[in-house]
Amino acid sequence: MGKFANSKALAGASFGVLKSEKKLAAIPAVSAITCGIIAVAVGGGVVLTADFIANPAPGQDDFSLTPASWAIGIVGLFIIGLVSQIFAATLIAAANERLDGGSFTMGQAFSKATTRTPSILGWSAINSTVGLILQAIRDKAGFLGDLAAGLIGAAWNVVTWLVLPIIIIEGTGPIAAIKKSATLLKSTWGENLFAQAGIGLIGFLLMLPGILIFGALSFVLPVVGIPLLFIWVVVIGCLMSALGAIYRTALYRFAVGLPNGDAFTQDELSGAFKPKVKSGRMR
Repeated sequence: MGKFANSKALAGASFGVLKSEKKLAAIPAVSAITCGIIAVAVGGGVVLTADFIANPAPGQDDFSLTPASWAIGIVGLFIIGLVSQIFAATLIAAANERLDGGSFTMGQAFSKATTRTPSILGWSAINSTVGLILQAIRDKAGFLGDLAAGLIGAAWNVVTWLVLPIIIIEGTGPIAAIKKSATLLKSTWGENLFAQAGIGLIGFLLMLPGILIFGALSFVLPVVGIPLLFIWVVVIGCLMSALGAIYRTALYRFAVGLPNGDAFTQDELSGAFKPKVKSGRMR
């Protein structure tokens, strides 16, 4: 099976799991709403604590961030990161229970995730710090900084892709989870990177028709087109978040020798996680 065909098959298998447990798609929706509310509150705090300039000179901003503004923004960023990671962990806990042959309620999945709160908090702090460092590189180093930060960020995302499944399922700390994620992926870099990109491409292809149709409608009838475009993007985004969580949970389970029931075939997961070692055996 070709790489893209395999990614398509994996997305289809993940969608099959999602169809059997439709409530999985509700978790990223609740996450988006919660994080959006927090972001609005943080943004309001930043604005309220900023110093406004009554008559700014040409080219000058009409407000200046104060230390309090920076503090609120940074703390808010970490809070949003933590909340989003807890919801992502809830989604993985739910997907893991389903792939293990069990059933779950939203409350059970959330409770499972919150038992790992210290590790999730540590992982969220590390991930947010890496994000801030990469943003600083982009701001200070121009085009080369953008390029370097983009490459480092992509590598970081690939290496740490299995961190949350490891934390949730094994109960390890964030540092140990990062090391294990890197170990599981280091011999499968190319295959796994393509699998992630393939599922992302499928999400983009699903997103594109709505963007074109509702985007065009927004120019003609904004009051209708813009809300429909927003709803479409949110719905497809939640769908792909759920599919991605199912896929990486299944991939983790496969990598460590845990069964996935009949949701995924051995060939599909082998194609996404094929060891690049001479012996052809997975470590």
